[in-house]
Amino acid sequence: MSLSDALGTVHLAAPQARIVSLVPSITELLCTLGLAGQIVGRTGFCIHPAEVVSAIPKIGGTKDVNLDKIRKLAPTHLVVNIDENEKPTVEALAEFVPNIVVTHPNTPYDNLALARLMGAIFCAEARAEAWCAEFDAAYAALLAAPKGPPQTMLYCIWQDPWMSISRDTYIANMLAQIGWQVPELGTARYPRFDWSEPLVDGIDGVLLSSEPYRFTEAHADALERQIGKPVLLVDGEMLSWYGSRAVDGLKYLQALAQR
Repeated sequence: MSLSDALGTVHLAAPQARIVSLVPSITELLCTLGLAGQIVGRTGFCIHPAEVVSAIPKIGGTKDVNLDKIRKLAPTHLVVNIDENEKPTVEALAEFVPNIVVTHPNTPYDNLALARLMGAIFCAEARAEAWCAEFDAAYAALLAAPKGPPQTMLYCIWQDPWMSISRDTYIANMLAQIGWQVPELGTARYPRFDWSEPLVDGIDGVLLSSEPYRFTEAHADALERQIGKPVLLVDGEMLSWYGSRAVDGLKYLQALAQR
């Protein structure tokens, strides 16, 4: 298995690693791979599996980590993500954490390489391969399932200001599996936008994510009345969490495609 991370850094296998994870979805994946006992620190957003992570010390958020807490935990490995964690924070942690594992899955199928990377570095190869087989089965089922016509769907992650996603994101690539394309809103990875008439005219509907902004059915109902297009509240974890959650995410996509 490859031991090279998203930046091309080659890591050695570390069966006795002490891990701090700054990525909620990867914390869940590490637990799935049987590595919960080696996770010595996690963010407050690392909430799955709840019964397991409740015993792991919290070290702040994904972007506002407590450096002193992490230093006291004496980790050998820090797992981060290019989108979710800020470079200055990671650079500060690199001064006292020997190994920084950088991840950047951008398509559903990248989950296989991600699981195998975690399995190879932390010596959980058999569990990683078992999970990959489960993912392959869910992915094949999604590809074989009937789908509706292609649609342009505006995926909203925030309001005040309103924010969406670019086509070069994990979420957009998940939606593409069922023929749903997000509109091009400029060059930003997570662009801001206004509800202009041309924008509304160019979309078939709107998806309001349950995270990071906590959109509700009330938001969806109000927006649908405002713009006159279908608005659907969707589970943000199912569409944005890679790693373990991706298997259920593919099944969730299949249900969306058949609604």
